[in-house]
Amino acid sequence: MIDIETLATSNDAALVSIAAVRFDLETGIVGDSVYFKIDKQSCIDYGLRVDADTVDWWMKQGKEAQEQFLTTEDRVELHQALQDFFLFFEYDTDFVWANGINFDCEILRNAYKAIDFPLPWNHFNERDVRTLVHFAPDIKKEEPFVGTKHHPISDCMHQIKYCCKIYKKLKFDEK
Repeated sequence: MIDIETLATSNDAALVSIAAVRFDLETGIVGDSVYFKIDKQSCIDYGLRVDADTVDWWMKQGKEAQEQFLTTEDRVELHQALQDFFLFFEYDTDFVWANGINFDCEILRNAYKAIDFPLPWNHFNERDVRTLVHFAPDIKKEEPFVGTKHHPISDCMHQIKYCCKIYKKLKFDEK
């Protein structure tokens, strides 16, 4: 599962942070994860965009979520974050799940293009959380959120929980 936080909603958005968490859809077992906070100026230097409306949106979020946006500690340059993110996907990645592949995956695709580095997965391995949720929306609605909203690791963990429950329901109902 991947999740990103951005400074715009366009496909050329500057990245605030990115995360990925390995998981098994059938068992719900969660594996290792990776997380990077990205330097805003390095995104701008690569031509990625910061949008005033999105910055305003961040300023209306809770303090913990704002830390994704406001703190400068532990930030890495865009090229370094994306190269390290690439290494996470180098082995043992069958599918890449995202809550809106036309958002997360597309923005990452454009960011990799900006640094002239290949995307770490094949487009045909992208899986959309929203499509899965369509078949059992109540499960998502009923799943309590644990962690910090708009923190990519917390968002990944939440999405994994309800996706695995939906998959299990669909598989069980099939029998």
